[in-house]
Amino acid sequence: MRLVLATKDLTVAGRSFEGFPLLVGSDGWPVEPAQSFLWHILVESGEALSVLTWEAYGRRLFDYFAFLEANGLAWNEESQADGLSVLSRYRDWSSGELELDPSTLNKRLNLIVRFYQWAKQRDLIAVLPFGERRVRATPHSGFLSHVARPNAASTKPSVMVRERKRLTKFLTKDQAKVCLALDADPSHRILFHLMVRTGLRSCEARTFPLKYIFNPRLKKGLRLGQMISVALEPSDMHLKYNRPRTIDVPWSLMEEMWSYTLHKREVRKATGNGRTTALVLTKEGRQYAKDSIVDVMKAYERKCGFYVRAHMLRHTYGTYTLLALRKSRDFKGEPLLYVRDRMGHSDIQTTMVYLHLINQLEAQSVLAHEDEIDMMFMAGSTPSA
Repeated sequence: MRLVLATKDLTVAGRSFEGFPLLVGSDGWPVEPAQSFLWHILVESGEALSVLTWEAYGRRLFDYFAFLEANGLAWNEESQADGLSVLSRYRDWSSGELELDPSTLNKRLNLIVRFYQWAKQRDLIAVLPFGERRVRATPHSGFLSHVARPNAASTKPSVMVRERKRLTKFLTKDQAKVCLALDADPSHRILFHLMVRTGLRSCEARTFPLKYIFNPRLKKGLRLGQMISVALEPSDMHLKYNRPRTIDVPWSLMEEMWSYTLHKREVRKATGNGRTTALVLTKEGRQYAKDSIVDVMKAYERKCGFYVRAHMLRHTYGTYTLLALRKSRDFKGEPLLYVRDRMGHSDIQTTMVYLHLINQLEAQSVLAHEDEIDMMFMAGSTPSA
C-alpha cells in the first residue's frame, strides 16, 4: 500500500487536482472505501481546499489503513465491544508503541471517526466501532463569554484520548536577540525573519514569492521606516485554508530581502534550474522543502544553544505584536483582531492564546522588550487601523 500525491495530469471536468492524495493498494487499485471518502470530504463537500490539508488528510487515513494491512485486519471488522475494535487497537498501538502526542493522535482519530460515520450513513457498515460519551463544554471566558451557553453539553467519541494542556512556546526577548545576532546562512536568516517579524507559517515563508519584493526607497507613497502592507494570494504561494490575507512587513526587512534578491539569490539561482518563483533558495538553487525548515531551525538551535522551532517564531510574533499594540496610544483598531487577520487565524479563540502569554510575562521583561527589540516587530512605527 502506498500514498501517492497526484500530478497535474489528474483532471476532472477540466480541473486539475494536482496534490490530491491517492491511496494505492498492492494491486495498483485505489483502496476503497477510503479513497471515496477522501474525495467526498476534500472535494465534494468543499471542506478543505488547501493542498496542504489534502496531504495531511491523506497521510492520516493512509496511516490507519497501512496499520490494518500490516496486521491483517479489515476496516469493517465487527467487534462485540468498543474497546476491542480495530480502531481501538490502532489507538492503543499509536499511543503505546509509537508514543504519539495525544493531540496528534486525536487529529488522526477524528478523521477516522468521520470516515466511519460517513461509511455508516452509506450502509457500508451496520455498527460504528466506537461509542460516544456526553461531555460538558468548557465555558468561554473573556472575549466571547457573552455568547456561551451555560451548562452546554455535547457528545464525544469514546475512542479519543485525553489531551494534556500544552504550553504555547515562544522566544523570550533575550533569545530573540541572540538569534537575530547570529551569523546565519543568508537564506536561513530571511526565513527566520519572515516568520518572527510577520507571523508567517513555515510553509508560507518558504514559498513567499520573489514577485512581492521591491526596493522600498524607490516606491512612491512610502515613508522611510513605515510598515509595508503586502497582500498575499494563494495563487502565488502556500496559504493555509487558501485564504488571501495581508501582512505588514517592516521597512528594514523589505530592504534586506531586496538586497538578498540582488546578490545571494542570484548566485543560488545560477546553480538551479532558474524556474522557481520562491524568494528564498537553497544552496542548490531550489525552493525549500517542507522538511528542510526543521533543519533550518536546528541550525539555529546548534548555534544559539536553546530550543528553536518554526512554530515558536510565529508565536513570538503574535505575543509581542499584540503586547505592543495593546500598549500603543496611536493604534486605533482592535489589537486582537489585527493580530488575528495578520496571522490568518480562522477563529479569534486561536488568537486569544496570546492574551494568556502576555499575562505570563514579567512586568520588567515587558518594559525592557519595548526598548530593546520592538524594532524586530514594529520597525519603529505603528500600523494603521
